[in-house]
Amino acid sequence: MFDKLGEAMTSWLILVPTAIELQHLPIHFLKLIESKGGAIELCGFGPIVAAARTAALIAQHSPQQVVLCGVAGAIGNTLRIAEASCFGAVGCYGVGVGCGPDQMSAASMGWRHWSGDGDGLALSMPIGDVIELHRTRELAQKKLLISSCAASQNESDVAIKLATYPTAVAEDMEGFAVAAACQLAGVPLVIVRGISNRAGDRDHRNWKLAEAMLAAVALVEEMIEL
Repeated sequence: MFDKLGEAMTSWLILVPTAIELQHLPIHFLKLIESKGGAIELCGFGPIVAAARTAALIAQHSPQQVVLCGVAGAIGNTLRIAEASCFGAVGCYGVGVGCGPDQMSAASMGWRHWSGDGDGLALSMPIGDVIELHRTRELAQKKLLISSCAASQNESDVAIKLATYPTAVAEDMEGFAVAAACQLAGVPLVIVRGISNRAGDRDHRNWKLAEAMLAAVALVEEMIEL
């Protein structure tokens, strides 16, 4: 497949944050993505590297569709551990002023993460604290994912984040960064996260990372085969 300049395009660009998550991708999934003219790449851990790496990979692959596939921590009881979900929006927590209960987001201070005034961008829409994501047929309702530089250490951290995003059902560290890079590039993004744990639970004995990742893969496969 080619774009208007005759350069090869990638149909599906699947981004996985870490090598730990990547190692749980089954062989049949790798073959499926290859058969669809897609590519699987690591986007990196945390928002800073994920944003930079996603922008570079979009430039390299010129994808028609980006999918962020990995694990996340559930907030509340909406999502079950070892199951996967597709999200309708992703919010940013931690960019602004202050920390803890005194944290003020960029939007609450009247600032945007991107004003939309840049030249030469495929899509120059402003970017606030929440980015709407590409909707898929599997998405029965709008589910809000929040991204933070630091995952919740305990229930108090979760409560503080819920004060800013009371409807959030899960947290990760890369979603907002990848969404921002995709929006600036004008490429649709779907975020699929398997729920490996409860946000704030740092005891890895309770985590179901492998099961959560396989659930995320199954949901991505279903989406691609539609």
